[in-house]
Amino acid sequence: MRNVELKARDPDPARTLERALALGADDRGEITQRDTYFAAARGRLKLREQETGGSPLWDELIEYSRADSTDARTSTYRRVPVADVASLREALDAAYGTLGTVTKRRRVLLWEGVRIHLDEVEGLGSYLELEAVAEVGSDLDAEHDKIERLRAEFGIEEDDLVATSYSDLLLGAPSEPGPGADELMRAADEVMRTAYAPYSRFPVGAALRAPDGSIHVGSNVENASYPQGQCAETSAIGALIAAGHTRIAEVAVTAEKMDICPPCGGCRQRLAEFASVDTPVHLGRPGGPRQTTTIGELLPLAFELE
Repeated sequence: MRNVELKARDPDPARTLERALALGADDRGEITQRDTYFAAARGRLKLREQETGGSPLWDELIEYSRADSTDARTSTYRRVPVADVASLREALDAAYGTLGTVTKRRRVLLWEGVRIHLDEVEGLGSYLELEAVAEVGSDLDAEHDKIERLRAEFGIEEDDLVATSYSDLLLGAPSEPGPGADELMRAADEVMRTAYAPYSRFPVGAALRAPDGSIHVGSNVENASYPQGQCAETSAIGALIAAGHTRIAEVAVTAEKMDICPPCGGCRQRLAEFASVDTPVHLGRPGGPRQTTTIGELLPLAFELE
């Protein structure tokens, strides 16, 4: 199955609901959903448990692939009804590992084949999702047109658009770095000691966490022809790609001779290619000074082909 999606923070859910009803959207009521995300080689995999005060809903396993972008983007997905959700959750955790859980209260409305989701997400706040379900064989033009019309009707601002999933937002929330940030910083510090930096004598290490939780590291590699060297972040991106990943969930950078060593301008652009504006970046050293920022703060106007 396919749909065209757009996600945004919702500063005024009551106003959004009022506008949706004024457009003639069919209010289907509220659902409580608990999504458990598991590590996957490709795309995303989640087990959804659902509760509603009205007609019963089935629990389901959902596999989906979608680009991380603030633009309306295509999502391909499979939904499989689940009878024994507890046993399946245990089996998936044993086989793949659990990334995290997202709990939300969702109000569902339908408008001309578009699912309008008004979400209250634990730990994140209020969000609006638009999902235009595509017919088989559709060229998706009609679905994109509907999403753009609803975006205009709801007055969705550019700054409110969200590129990634709720699970990525929760896993990568930079306000309170958890033990995962310490692990990532230790990995960056360890690989820093492998740096080849005989000319600058300025070793740097970088560690990148992929969405499945795996860590990929790199150090700076210099060259007698100075422009041919590469930064630690570049080395780490190469390791991440070689392992089959195309997204960065979290970054750590450490340097031997600086407490806080932010990526250079070129590496900020390189990281932005594979990360979202909300991706956390930890700068510092294990047990020492630490600063956490985001890709968006480091590079607010990253170059994009669009």
